[in-house]
Amino acid sequence: MKIKKIEKKTNNLYKITLSDNTSLSFYDETIIKFDLLFNKDLSKEKIDDLIIFNNKIDGYYKMINYIKKKLRTEKEIKDKLKNLNYSLEEIDFIINKLKLQKYIDDVFYVDAYINNQINLTLNGPNKIIYDLSKLGINEGKLYVDNINDEIWQEKVKKVADKYVKVNHNYSKNMLIIKLKNYLVNLGYDVNKYNDIIQEIKVLNENEVMKKEYDKIKKRYEKKYNGKELELKIKDYLYKKGFKINIDNMD
Repeated sequence: MKIKKIEKKTNNLYKITLSDNTSLSFYDETIIKFDLLFNKDLSKEKIDDLIIFNNKIDGYYKMINYIKKKLRTEKEIKDKLKNLNYSLEEIDFIINKLKLQKYIDDVFYVDAYINNQINLTLNGPNKIIYDLSKLGINEGKLYVDNINDEIWQEKVKKVADKYVKVNHNYSKNMLIIKLKNYLVNLGYDVNKYNDIIQEIKVLNENEVMKKEYDKIKKRYEKKYNGKELELKIKDYLYKKGFKINIDNMD
């Protein structure tokens, strides 16, 4: 079967029409590799080889578009190719080609990822390491450990200040407990930054307690009275970290 016609479709994609009027689309890399010229004879086996190779190139360009939207790790690209039903042989070819062209560079990715996490999020070292492991980067701790601890200290202070402003209606002790839990969830070792946590500045605790008492009493006295009202108020304030003698509040 001979090549009857070659037409350029896009920048790197061509349409080839065979003598039986069958049409196939191939990338320029396939055209060059197999030296596809007008009137060239192609056996069925050769056409099969063309299609197999071109499918790999197709996957390569799909992954370039995937990477252009956002930097990706090798694992992310492999997972994407598996979801697109590429074979292991095709995946290896595509990954190696992407690496050769520097579209995959996990070292560069980690540096960019950590910088973004430090500058654009509140996340701490442990969460960053964990999230990197999910992306297939198992050496995240080595990179994170090289970061100056002063950077993490400043982030802890920033997190603490922001948290206290939003959650100012607790006693200092309760606020510290809640702040520690919050920091742990963000990926910080609270024991390492305990001095910073203990130094948080809170509003006058007596004023906060009085404000909370007045607010909850006004709400509860619509439903309760007497001893039940007193117990409800005490329970609410206790959960906020306050231990008070209600008789002295009015």
